[in-house]
Amino acid sequence: MKNTILTGVRVNGELTLGNFLGAIFPIVQLAAKHADEYNVNIFVPDLHTIIAEVDGKLHENTMKSIKYYMATGLDTKHPNIHVYRQSYIPAHSELTWILDCFATMGETSRMIQYKEKSDGGKESANVGIFNYPILMAADILLYSAKYVPVGEDQFQHLELTRDIALRMNKKFGEIFVPPAPSREQVEFMSLDEGLRIRDLVHPEKKMSKSSRNENAKIMLSDRPEAAAKKIMSATTDSVGKIQFDMFNQAGISNLLQILSLLKREPLQDVIARWTGESSYGDLKQEVAVALKHFLQDFQEKVAEISDKTVLEVLEEGEARMRKVADAKLLEVQKAVGIRR
Repeated sequence: MKNTILTGVRVNGELTLGNFLGAIFPIVQLAAKHADEYNVNIFVPDLHTIIAEVDGKLHENTMKSIKYYMATGLDTKHPNIHVYRQSYIPAHSELTWILDCFATMGETSRMIQYKEKSDGGKESANVGIFNYPILMAADILLYSAKYVPVGEDQFQHLELTRDIALRMNKKFGEIFVPPAPSREQVEFMSLDEGLRIRDLVHPEKKMSKSSRNENAKIMLSDRPEAAAKKIMSATTDSVGKIQFDMFNQAGISNLLQILSLLKREPLQDVIARWTGESSYGDLKQEVAVALKHFLQDFQEKVAEISDKTVLEVLEEGEARMRKVADAKLLEVQKAVGIRR
């Protein structure tokens, strides 16, 4: 059987240029590179999403998210690329409960993301925040996913998934394929510290859709002309010379990074072309033009994709993945004794 690569992106609200360049675009590239050799599961983690926000727009945001993938070039007709919604495959929730019974309170309470999102473990935090890593483990183990491209902040969850899988394998036999260790994940995916597009006003921070300052972020739904103006007003520095230095010249370095990604030009080539130049305005102008052209083209492609097309892609993927997930769930249920 082919090994599986599994990844997903939460869909809570409109996405920024940072979300696109740091998540959607790399995932589409990854799928194009590996789909002939691996199963590539791209799922909408809608159950994870409601941990943080329930606003009645989840379906709308899901549809828009899949359109973004498709407009970026995701080949949804490839037989090894599977797109599906987490909540439409009940085995995710059912396996989570079984895994809960083989994980410890100590393990989950030590998760850094739990401590951060629960403000140090406050009693007012919802239980979903505490249980999030176990649901993530079910997402992975149902499909025997070996590679799970995540940020460094999720490596702890991957290791917990491995621990639970190995613990249950020791007790019941080889029922799970544990994901590869974090080091192997990094090597396989050629991951580094991860791409973080910076805030346009405060470039020491990453671009966030939750920012109250509209000039600090580029939304994928922004009018191209308005987005270009945000680039022209982006915070830079007083050094007076262009160089790539994320510590001392984060604003300029962020613009160079954005330009590289939008023009599909190697970052080192962009850096070589601009290093030593003194006109920040000229650099901003080139980035603004590239961004304007990108948004015009991207938004036109998104508009051409109908809801009907997206639903067909999701329903086909869910039908295929439901069989895989149900088979694994039954195997686990038999192992622990709740099925014959």
